[in-house]
Amino acid sequence: MAKVLFIVSGASYWVLKDGTRHATGYWAEEFANPYKILTDAGHEVIIATPDGVIPTVDMMSLRPSFNDGEDGALKQENIIRDAEGMRRPLKLSDVRLEDYDAVYLPGGHGPMQDLAFDPDAGRLLTEQLQSGKPLAIVCHAPAAMLATRIHGVSPFKGYKITAFTNDEEEGVGLAPRAPWLLETDLKEKLGVDFSRGPSWEPYMVEDRNLITGQNPHSAGVLGKRLLEVLA
Repeated sequence: MAKVLFIVSGASYWVLKDGTRHATGYWAEEFANPYKILTDAGHEVIIATPDGVIPTVDMMSLRPSFNDGEDGALKQENIIRDAEGMRRPLKLSDVRLEDYDAVYLPGGHGPMQDLAFDPDAGRLLTEQLQSGKPLAIVCHAPAAMLATRIHGVSPFKGYKITAFTNDEEEGVGLAPRAPWLLETDLKEKLGVDFSRGPSWEPYMVEDRNLITGQNPHSAGVLGKRLLEVLA
């Protein structure tokens, strides 16, 4: 069985353009669905965050309206509650990538606050990309790719990727208030080959060992793909 590292944001808020704090964290579906897919198959999931802080779930992501009703929301809550590793995450700075068979990053707006600027996240993503082992990143978590730049150049330059789009950020009402937009910065600052599917629908891009997903509904697709790759 494989050992999979989940790199999760430790942020509980995102500082907006006007300096106000928008309550956030990781998005429930993006953690819970791949976690359940992998652990149900017998794989081990280890969680790491900046400084080993206990990650905060974005409470909006547990609303029934985002989870096909009350039952879906309760299912997500139960998965998160039963994930022991969420209560004692490793520090990113202590992670040894040779111990893991794959790396996965769930999104939520949290990564826009911390992983995008975290040198340990940048180092781990660079090492994992270069290792040839699976690296799966969904929704806002590709923000962590911005931390891989050295002298303005990222190893992700030229890679085919997807991520949460500007249109989807407009759809949740945060685009006008955001200090920066993920799609824009990934294109302009990394030089990636960005593509997208319809808003809010599952969309996955695979380029070499890098697998990216556009939005929360893409997380389950990435989880299933990781399962295939690790088989």
